[in-house]
Amino acid sequence: MDKVLNIALIGASGVVGQKILQLLDKKDIYVDTLFPLGSSSVGQKVNFQNNDHIIEDLESFDPSLANITIFSAGSSVARKHARKFVEAGSYVIDLSSEFRYEDDVPLIIPEINGDILENLSEPTLIANPNCSTSQLLMALKPIHDKYGIEFINIATYQAVSGTGKDAVEELRSQTFDKDPKDPKVYPKPIAFNVIPQCDIFLDNAFTKEEMKLVWETQKILDKNIEVQATCARVPVFNGHSEAVFMKLSGHASREAIIDAIDGTPGVCIMDNPEKLEYPTPVEHANDSEDVYVGRIRSQKVQGDTWVSLWVVADNVYGKGAALNAVQILQNLILNNKPVSYTHLTLPT
Repeated sequence: MDKVLNIALIGASGVVGQKILQLLDKKDIYVDTLFPLGSSSVGQKVNFQNNDHIIEDLESFDPSLANITIFSAGSSVARKHARKFVEAGSYVIDLSSEFRYEDDVPLIIPEINGDILENLSEPTLIANPNCSTSQLLMALKPIHDKYGIEFINIATYQAVSGTGKDAVEELRSQTFDKDPKDPKVYPKPIAFNVIPQCDIFLDNAFTKEEMKLVWETQKILDKNIEVQATCARVPVFNGHSEAVFMKLSGHASREAIIDAIDGTPGVCIMDNPEKLEYPTPVEHANDSEDVYVGRIRSQKVQGDTWVSLWVVADNVYGKGAALNAVQILQNLILNNKPVSYTHLTLPT
């Protein structure tokens, strides 16, 4: 007899929380009981599986009622509550950066290191990677597997949705209102501008967002890959873009790189210079699941092979946040971690 699937979702009313609910519906993941949880949103309604659910207070909720819990409410909330849910018997998927760099916490992109989930023997805290890291490594893994990547230099062009609802409203106001709002979310106006800062500056003059790309690439893909990053915030509502330059161990032509990536689940090549075909956030990052790769180039520099890519993905609905978390949940279900469960429909 199948056991029930009870999911607690912290941050259910937020931008990512809403996308998680959409994906659970879309992928026919039948949830016996959904517990939407929050703090300032307590009493509000969220709709899931054609039913309204009242958001409950996280502080007073009994964590033993859930067997999978998704935290989409930031580091401070995860820090205070996430391990309580694990101790109460729930597998916890955390979308914040709070636990990503702890040795005992798996940092998971299912297509890359999902086998880690198969070996979990008890309720565990699982970290969801940074949005920029997820789309980057989806595109780079097949190249690294075949040719070896030694060094990555990456510049990100990150949408305001990555900062949340207030940032989206700030861009909208500064772009369209007669009396636009002064900058509050960002240190400078974001409309018609590019701000070369995502997150706080660290002692090494890199921002935390830039170092996330370093730490997470090495933890998920290969600890020997050197990474240098520059992260910029751009006046785009949704969808992160990345210009990627990498040094390979072996030689690979443009055609060889395309062949390596082609057919990779979750990655779509869009690269036809003659027809001006390449991915953009407006066209390809609106509730889209795939990571799009274009502008593929290869050249020899002083005997070394350097490959350049342009990568675009939906940072909220897609691999950057909601989709990856839901895929982790699917993997847990399929590996019978929280429940023996037959309602799940695959492939996705």
